Amino acid sequence: MRDETIKIAWKSVTKSFGRKTVLEGLDLVAYEGRSLVIIGGSGTGKSVTIKLALGLLRPDSGSVEIDGEAVEYGRENDPGVQQIGMLFQSGALFDSLSVWENVSFRLLHAEHVKKGEAKERAIAALDQVDLEADIADRRPAELSGGMQRRVALARAVVGKPNILFFDEPTTGLDPVTADLINQLIVRQVKTLGATAVTITHDMASMRAIADEVAMIRDGNILWHGDLEGVDSCENPTVCDFVAGRYSPEG
Repeated sequence: MRDETIKIAWKSVTKSFGRKTVLEGLDLVAYEGRSLVIIGGSGTGKSVTIKLALGLLRPDSGSVEIDGEAVEYGRENDPGVQQIGMLFQSGALFDSLSVWENVSFRLLHAEHVKKGEAKERAIAALDQVDLEADIADRRPAELSGGMQRRVALARAVVGKPNILFFDEPTTGLDPVTADLINQLIVRQVKTLGATAVTITHDMASMRAIADEVAMIRDGNILWHGDLEGVDSCENPTVCDFVAGRYSPEG
């Protein structure tokens, strides 16, 4: 039995879109201060699992709890959702805004921080991901893909969240840049003492980021355990997936 505190709990969660059931009674927990990586084939519900915790989707049945309190969907100031930072797939930066305005978007528009302070905090967050202050006034299009991803990571951590979600953080990056992003993610999670939940197809990223791994299949958790258990082949399907031999139909 674990001694860790449960930070996020998905309890018997079911979610369908039309006739397609994506999650079917899913049960999963993420422990405080630990990094959980969710793996699985395309269309297995990894992104849906995160969106339910973010309050972007409502479960058909079951519930998602943060700190023991159910996420309240549609309530702008839900205290659980407000403590979350999110790194979206491919960064999802606003092209029309400067780098610092992207990083401080939440500070400016949700927390109503004054512009001067918001810019200072944005530049401090950029420094945390090894970016110089002189890029603060540039546009995202002027940056390389790896730099854009670091800006997106700075945006995720600028509010010092207790929970971090990462949606395919290394997609589209070369191996060297992907490794850098993984290192920065680990550093930020440890610095903040945050609970982290990552979905990824990148097994190198999984190994770099995870304390624990959960695999989704057929709408539920097929396997959940410590990173070290991934290679033990206690579950052949997990081992095949990690080794690149997995077929969703298999």
